[in-house]
Amino acid sequence: MCCFSVATPIGLVARLFARPVHVSATNLFARMLAPGVQGLAYGMNLDARDPVAMVLPLPVVPGAGEDAVTFVDLSKEPEMFTQLAAMFVIPRTQARKGGFSLALPVRKTLVVHKVGSFVASYVPSRADFARLDPRFRLPEVLFEAVPRYADHGFAVFQLAPGKVTVHPMALTFPTREPSRLFFPTVHVHDGRFHPRATFDHALYFQTPRCTERPETLPIGSFEDSEVAWSLPPRDYEGLVVPGQPMLRRTLRGKRANEDTWMAA
Repeated sequence: MCCFSVATPIGLVARLFARPVHVSATNLFARMLAPGVQGLAYGMNLDARDPVAMVLPLPVVPGAGEDAVTFVDLSKEPEMFTQLAAMFVIPRTQARKGGFSLALPVRKTLVVHKVGSFVASYVPSRADFARLDPRFRLPEVLFEAVPRYADHGFAVFQLAPGKVTVHPMALTFPTREPSRLFFPTVHVHDGRFHPRATFDHALYFQTPRCTERPETLPIGSFEDSEVAWSLPPRDYEGLVVPGQPMLRRTLRGKRANEDTWMAA
């Protein structure tokens, strides 16, 4: 789920989208870092007149506690998703053979972390939103709109206003679904849940089940996903395995408004 609240100088507005927030070119990366521990990175283009808070639900292991999530600072990797996309451009030698480019354009408050350009908090449960710093609180209508998140944890990121490409936000968490990778792709952009939504997403991931890069095929494929022509240039703070092929699945246009899962 990608949802936003709008903050003003006098505090958080008690409703979603008091002023327009526009999001495009959403990129996500996921990998199982260790048995039962998933890494997740999220980047996008954002156009907002005011500071906003973005909320991502996380299918954490129930009862994992307030320290379940570890935020990863990717402020030194602002081009992460640009570099991952470049891996899917067919090399010149292959292009001459007929290939083509696939580049895509009261109680104790919860701890607030400074992570690169963001201020972030982890909310262990819906009830714990009352303990969150007032800058980040969201109206109850949000949770009524998407009841499936009743037992999830939530990562909350405060983002500055402006028209920018947001450097990747990243974290790790103990997942209740160790055999599947979770991508938060549900849209809640106006305080209501709509059965269908417009997608502009590229989902990157790695799995040990994919071990070979494409050599002669115009498009490398693995279980309905594209396989990159080159290997990742580095590990991006431990999230990526440099020697392992990168995969990508794109979601475009009007689709069912739901989160995405892939075999880990």
